Amino acid sequence: MNLALPLRPRNDLHFARKFFHFVGVVFLAVCYHNMARETALLILSMTALATIALDILRVRVGSLNAFILSVFGPLMREHERTKWTGFTYLIVGVLFTVALFPKHIVNMALLFLAIADPTASYFGIRFGKDKLFGRKSLQGSLAAFFACTLVSIVYYVAHRLMLNRLLIVGILSGLAGAFAEAVPLGRLDDNLVLPVLSSAQLWLIFYVFGGF
Repeated sequence: MNLALPLRPRNDLHFARKFFHFVGVVFLAVCYHNMARETALLILSMTALATIALDILRVRVGSLNAFILSVFGPLMREHERTKWTGFTYLIVGVLFTVALFPKHIVNMALLFLAIADPTASYFGIRFGKDKLFGRKSLQGSLAAFFACTLVSIVYYVAHRLMLNRLLIVGILSGLAGAFAEAVPLGRLDDNLVLPVLSSAQLWLIFYVFGGF
C-alpha cells in the first residue's frame, strides 16, 4: 500500500467530499432529532473516542495509515495525510455542541454545518478573489451568510419561533453562521469551530429575542 497516493489539496472543489460532508451531517442531524439527548451524547462520545484513537494510531503507524488512505483517500485532503481528519474534528465539534446547547440551537448548528460550510467552500474556491482571513474570502462568506439566513428563516417558520421578529433574527442568525464559518481560531478545524461558535451566537440570539 502506497503512502504516496495523491490526495486533493485544499483549493480543490472536491465534490465527493462535499457530498459526503452534507449527507453525513444531515444523517447526524436526523439521528439527533429522533433520539434522547443522553443517547446522542453516549453515541457521539464513543464515536469521538474511536476516531481520535484511530487518527492518533494512523499518523504513527505507517501500515495503518496506508490502509486508511487506500480506502478513504478519495474523500481526504492532502493535509490529512499526517494529521487528524476533518471527520474527527466534526464529531468532536458536534459532541461539544450537543453537550452544551439546547435542541433547537443544535439542530440549526448542524444545518449550518451541513449546508453553509460546503457552500462557502465552493463559492470561496470558485469565485473567492477578495480575502478576509487566511484562505477565507468575501465571496465564500457572503454565500455562507445567504445560506444560513435562508436555513434560519425556514427553521424558525417551521417551528414557529420568534415569528414576530423573523426578519431580524433570520439575518442575525445568517451573520452568526457566516462569522463562525469564516473566523480563524488558531489552528482549529472549521468542522469543530463552526458548530460550537455558531451555537454560542444562536444561543445569544434566542436569549435576546425570546426564542426559548
